[in-house]
Amino acid sequence: MTTAPLWGWDEIVAGAGGTADGGAPQGAIAGLSLDSRGIAAGEVFVALKDQRDGHEFVTVAFERGASAALVRQDYARRAGDGPLIRVGETLEGLCGIARAARARLRDDAGVVAVTGSVGKTSTKEMLRACLMRLGPTHAPEKSFNNHWGVPLTLARMPASTCFGVLEIGMNHAGEITLLSKLSRPHVAIITTVEPVHIEHFSSIEGIADAKAEIIAGIEPGGVVVLNRDNPLFERLAAAARAAGIDVVSFGEHAQANVRLVKCDLKTDHTDIEAECGNGRIVYSIAAPGRHMAQNSAAVIAAIEALGQDFESTIHAIGALATFGAPTGRGAREKISRGGGTILLVDESYNANPASMRAALAALALVPRMEYARRIAVLGDMLELGEASRDLHAGLSEAIANAGIDLVFAAGPHMKSLYDRVDPLRRGLWAETSAGLKDALSGAVMAGDAVMVKGSFGSRMGPLVEALRAGASGVVHS
Repeated sequence: MTTAPLWGWDEIVAGAGGTADGGAPQGAIAGLSLDSRGIAAGEVFVALKDQRDGHEFVTVAFERGASAALVRQDYARRAGDGPLIRVGETLEGLCGIARAARARLRDDAGVVAVTGSVGKTSTKEMLRACLMRLGPTHAPEKSFNNHWGVPLTLARMPASTCFGVLEIGMNHAGEITLLSKLSRPHVAIITTVEPVHIEHFSSIEGIADAKAEIIAGIEPGGVVVLNRDNPLFERLAAAARAAGIDVVSFGEHAQANVRLVKCDLKTDHTDIEAECGNGRIVYSIAAPGRHMAQNSAAVIAAIEALGQDFESTIHAIGALATFGAPTGRGAREKISRGGGTILLVDESYNANPASMRAALAALALVPRMEYARRIAVLGDMLELGEASRDLHAGLSEAIANAGIDLVFAAGPHMKSLYDRVDPLRRGLWAETSAGLKDALSGAVMAGDAVMVKGSFGSRMGPLVEALRAGASGVVHS
């Protein structure tokens, strides 16, 4: 079976609003990439100016198989360069291609956009898994949810897509409006509102208003899916009603449109019963935690809002029986060590007070008969502003409730939590995650369940890699 090219040459040049220089590529355009190091043959290299100016790597991209490059008008062609698309600014050119990709979807296609303080990526991945059962589905492979990630995801979306799933994040007010209008979703999900990126806002209500910006791009007749259990629900619902957008809610609240009737938390999965407009759905998620159940309820609401009937919804949600938490966001693996195994829980990609509590609660589900000791390795939660000290220290109750036996902590903010932990449960505090490596590796032994979590900027990922490197192998079960 021959796969259709992602873009025709004239089509992508027109979408970018650019001019062609150097003729058309010889082969089909298979994709777009911002990274010259990992570019695949047939992809268009987009020379964005971010931490470094991508124009420095255009020629390298061609050497590695790029079919063309999207560049500024003033870029000076170099020896070895192939076909170029010249535009005023490359980010605007990428956004133009994104608009063209969104516009060429067939009329019966459905686009879902996901935002929220917690659970965006997991919900996006659940949607991908479920909607793939119903038709060709396109979603970002990573958390491409910012000013370049969303347009790149759209620009990579094939014209044959039945379901598009986008993740939209923000650090400041005004960012989501632009990305939502670019995406034009039929259904938008706001997973929850929590004090994340609070240093950029005067209040949590300000965060709610920023999340509500996703309503601005919803197509006429579309739906916003809201968490009925969240204290900011009414504020978000009022914003939707003011814009003429219908609201569908999810959660454990008695008035939720998709209501979690039963949530049976197991060690490595969650059994759920949910009641929705068409009946009751019984299903399982191959990932532990009440937060995963909440996310799945949002997914059911979105699938129904896309117009799928009850049988199709049941069929789609069945995909969650094999859904595992993504890498860096709760992925679990058993690793051989010292004649036994350790359970490594990788939560290293991101952290905020709500996700910290959820991760600790999920660790508490691990039975001590299998893993006698629970170790939490925690890095700073960033962008919490003046409330940072109190929000970190406030996790001490969650540590106690989860029965954590040993705490390792990294970063100046996490020191406030470490100082409140029972001295008998203190492993080590260090200024940076690197300062924990040797002590952590020496402390972990067979029979331990180890969870590593922190904001991306706290660099907890290398500790996960160090624990893997110090093990004798991965146990497949």
